[in-house]
Amino acid sequence: MYMEVYITAGSMEEAREIGSALVSEKLVACVNMFPISSIYEWQGNMEEDEEIAMLVKTTSDRFEKIKKRVQELHSYDQPCIVTWDISGETGYMKWVYDETHK
Repeated sequence: MYMEVYITAGSMEEAREIGSALVSEKLVACVNMFPISSIYEWQGNMEEDEEIAMLVKTTSDRFEKIKKRVQELHSYDQPCIVTWDISGETGYMKWVYDETHK
């Protein structure tokens, strides 16, 4: 029922734009953002970039809308959007539900 979505963005500005849209549209309750270093292969080239990781708290019924919205706003051709199920303190999880179901 509850999930965390992990998204990477190319800059803090982009992460804030995506995060603000997701929160204001009630798709997520909270977005944590922090800088990361990434190494990956893209189109045959080894890449090393500074990115922003986003940890997004939401409910599983919101995922398809979140994925669509991130793809609309994101500058990457293929943004990282992965999920895992979460559980937690009852009051916090209730808050996540309430914020995403107004």
